[in-house]
Amino acid sequence: MIWDRLAGVYDIAETVYNGKVYRETGKIVADEIEMDDAVLECACGTGSITKFIAYRASVVYAGDISEKMLDRCRHNCKECCNIRYRKIDITDTHARDDAFDKVVAGNVIHLLDDPQAAVRELLRVCRPGGKVIIPTYINVGRGASKAVVSVVSRLGVDFRESFTIESYQKFFEDMGIEATYRIALGTMPCAVAVIEKKCDDDQSR
Repeated sequence: MIWDRLAGVYDIAETVYNGKVYRETGKIVADEIEMDDAVLECACGTGSITKFIAYRASVVYAGDISEKMLDRCRHNCKECCNIRYRKIDITDTHARDDAFDKVVAGNVIHLLDDPQAAVRELLRVCRPGGKVIIPTYINVGRGASKAVVSVVSRLGVDFRESFTIESYQKFFEDMGIEATYRIALGTMPCAVAVIEKKCDDDQSR
């Protein structure tokens, strides 16, 4: 698996090419977390967002499809005692309905064959009134952004979608989902979509 092979160098590559965004994204996500929250994070990778969440949440269930990424996440977040690690497929988490206060999936939607299925699964396991938070790299058409895509592509990472902020917003609109957005600016910016899951009463109006 490509992510097993990249686990050992992923943090270095991200820090060198996109360090400001890498750090700021975690801070933006953490702003949405409250101290009594149970959080599911899918595609946790090496824990760049996980450690920010863990300082705010009651408990974090950090999941990834790659065992090597999970190992790096454990190492990078070893000072946090409120993280539980598990191997997770983002499109089929095996979690019960409405199980989590917040659900996070960072920088993975643009890599999936069926991103809509992933979003539906994230919404399914989020409780009504909770939030699904989806940071995703966006392409602003600058040479630097294109260079980053080129580099990661040579490493074997396949961008299935190169979102702009407009196409990222349209992605959710086409699914009938309302979201708000914050952007971490840098070499390759990251748009953080925040979706509040409606309660049943709200959905019936």
